[in-house]
Amino acid sequence: MDICIIIPTYNEAANIGRLISYLQQHTQTPILVADSPESTDGTSDLAKQAGVKVLTCPKGGRAPQMNYAAAHVRADVLYFVHADTLPPSNFETAISEAVSAGHHLGYFRYRFDSQRTLLRVNSYCTRFDGVFAGGGDQTLFIRESTFKQLGGFREELKLMEDFDLVKRARKAGYSHLLVQMDALVSARKYRSNSWLRVNLVNLWVFLLFRCGVSTVRLNEIYQNLLRPRV
Repeated sequence: MDICIIIPTYNEAANIGRLISYLQQHTQTPILVADSPESTDGTSDLAKQAGVKVLTCPKGGRAPQMNYAAAHVRADVLYFVHADTLPPSNFETAISEAVSAGHHLGYFRYRFDSQRTLLRVNSYCTRFDGVFAGGGDQTLFIRESTFKQLGGFREELKLMEDFDLVKRARKAGYSHLLVQMDALVSARKYRSNSWLRVNLVNLWVFLLFRCGVSTVRLNEIYQNLLRPRV
């Protein structure tokens, strides 16, 4: 089974080297960095120096970048990973087993790179599947054929594009799986904002998203309520 790892980036020079090095230690799976045309910190140069393929996408935004990258690879399974997240070390085996078992898409639970008690509570909650599951921090794998049938990520969405794709997949009846293995997620938002503030903003934006509020408006709310802008 062919898997391709797709990493959307925008000014991720601080994280991209660590992620690529980690992936190269645990797999020979092809890695494709989909960099924003607005990146200015040398992310793409660092990725190239690490020996992976880089696409400078014609349009910025996670959804357009991931769609653009997906259109330029040939693989049975697409695996979307954020630059500040480390997948489980045996992710390749877990994904292969899940897809071989008949699942069309899936994601992992996660833990933060912090021992703060409240963040450990957040992490614990990601072992449960439900309406809050399927966000980008959990990393997302999906059969390439299923991705195409769903039309990929909706590019008009400024955020929540991952939740939206999972929601559409569920509605269409595609089998999905929450894999009980931990990805390691950066707690950088929580270091710049209080635990309560981040969680209230996340909950508020998610509820508004479920109510159909435009993601352009949601992105404005999200960016204005969290500091620094994320």
